[in-house]
Amino acid sequence: MSSVKVAVRVRPFNNREIGRQAKCVISMKDKTTAIQHPKQSKDVKAFNFDYSYWSHTNEQDPNFASQNKVYKDIGEEMLQHAFEGYNVCIFAYGQTGAGKSYTMMGKPEPRDQQGIIPQLCEELFYKIKTQESKDLQFSVEVSYMEIYCERVRDLLNPKNKGNLRVREHPLLGPYVEDLSKLAVTSFNEINTLMDEGNKARTVAATNMNETSSRSHAVFTVVFTQRRHDEMTDLSTEKVAKISLVDLAGSERANATGAKGDRLKEGANINKSLTTLGKVIHALAESSQSSSKKRKKSDFIPYRDSVLTWLLRENLGGNSKTAMIAALSPADINYEETLSTLRYADRAKQIVCKAVVNEDPNARLIRELKEEVMRLKELLKSEGLAELVDCPASPSAGGQRIMTPSSEDAMEQLRASEKLIAELNETWEEKLKKTELVKQEREAALAELGVALDGAGTTIGVCSPKNTPHLVNLNEDPLMSECLLYYIKPGVMKVGSTHADIILSGPHIRDHHCTFESREVNGEVVVTLTPEKSATIFVNGRTVEGPLLLKTGHRVILGKNHVFRFNHPEQARQEREKTPSAETPGGEPVDWT
Repeated sequence: MSSVKVAVRVRPFNNREIGRQAKCVISMKDKTTAIQHPKQSKDVKAFNFDYSYWSHTNEQDPNFASQNKVYKDIGEEMLQHAFEGYNVCIFAYGQTGAGKSYTMMGKPEPRDQQGIIPQLCEELFYKIKTQESKDLQFSVEVSYMEIYCERVRDLLNPKNKGNLRVREHPLLGPYVEDLSKLAVTSFNEINTLMDEGNKARTVAATNMNETSSRSHAVFTVVFTQRRHDEMTDLSTEKVAKISLVDLAGSERANATGAKGDRLKEGANINKSLTTLGKVIHALAESSQSSSKKRKKSDFIPYRDSVLTWLLRENLGGNSKTAMIAALSPADINYEETLSTLRYADRAKQIVCKAVVNEDPNARLIRELKEEVMRLKELLKSEGLAELVDCPASPSAGGQRIMTPSSEDAMEQLRASEKLIAELNETWEEKLKKTELVKQEREAALAELGVALDGAGTTIGVCSPKNTPHLVNLNEDPLMSECLLYYIKPGVMKVGSTHADIILSGPHIRDHHCTFESREVNGEVVVTLTPEKSATIFVNGRTVEGPLLLKTGHRVILGKNHVFRFNHPEQARQEREKTPSAETPGGEPVDWT
């Protein structure tokens, strides 16, 4: 049993605080952090934590805590626990703009600005390289997800565009179904995946932070050690799950100026963080009271939020956990900073019961197979043997009516069989799956017109290969072909408000026109349909009714928006039909 390690870190003033001439109300000495009331100088509240990091000044200050200092104290210890076979978790908490993402992810360049996550991953592979031998093998898998407005999204796989389902298994506990787990063999691969995931994260600007994280991000590293004992000829495994969590910032709507979607996002963020606070409070109370005095009323509300449900094992369960509370030093954020300090003070009272995860896969596979056999017997006893033999076939059961209990058993059976298949995957199959996902991601980016080099690094924008699209034209050559509008299957609306393509200007109506892309005789055709009294020209002629667009058509919407319509498939067919200008009639040109 071990308590949650808690650290607090205060950042420098940001531009907003400097502009408002804010004063510093935070002071630190050794492990003690004190906060002074901005209007009552004698009102000072002090808190003791495992670590107090003073990052308010610069590196010339002897008390300054750098990114490397934070990692050395917290990251190295947690990585050592992972090598010992424990699950570990590091999560950052604080108000919006307090420096959570900087502490966890940092900046890629320069190297001394990197946060805990990239430093931990780099040292993980360095230790693997130095310790790997004939009898000791390592493997690493990663997943990256975000929890946005209580919905889970995969940040690594472009195919998983929808919201993923959170399920609970009696053996595994809460998990995200169909979340990508990609095998990696070097720090460069894991760094590339982190970069791709960070680009896909939901961020937005608020009054308090120009790049505010609007979602909770969970980067998970599953680290497996396989050791073979030559004397006994037995192989054992240790599996450690490293959860690195960057929480979205708590915020007040009047301070952030949130409206519309930002306000809705803030409400969901605060809801999940409030639930996290309730869970921490309940766990702290439960840890303080003896087992004899615990009552049935000591309920831990994990299920009230997706965030706390997924982090159940890390909060008071089988995990070595560390929390970093990010603080603003400004007097204008006194209430939020004091709330964060109280939050952190509660968290250090939580006691976790971490155990070494020794060879869990064999046990899991055995227990899952037993569960599958039990569920199959249950379905056979209800006369559904044909569904057991062919569960994937929709017509396997004919017109047989399934009871609710049978449907639940069937769903549990499919989930368990899927888990068994994942656990039985070989390392080569996982690497092959990772390569396929990489190819799909590159293909998706290429279709969107993003060019990549051999290393997978973005190098520019190119024309899409299959999708019809509009590209802007301008009398200034430097401003031409800078905007691409994809015309996707179905109907796309163009107008000044509530449209798929939003344009501005005095001659653009609220609902200006529509582009309809549909398939006719195996070919994709695009039809332009103007709204009543809308100003539209195609190749210099006024358009008053539906018009079938051809590749190369010049389209003017209003009087200022000029586009060229490109249809890659039509252009390809025209090139095939038209003979080469260099070889008229198919005969070679005589240059003598």
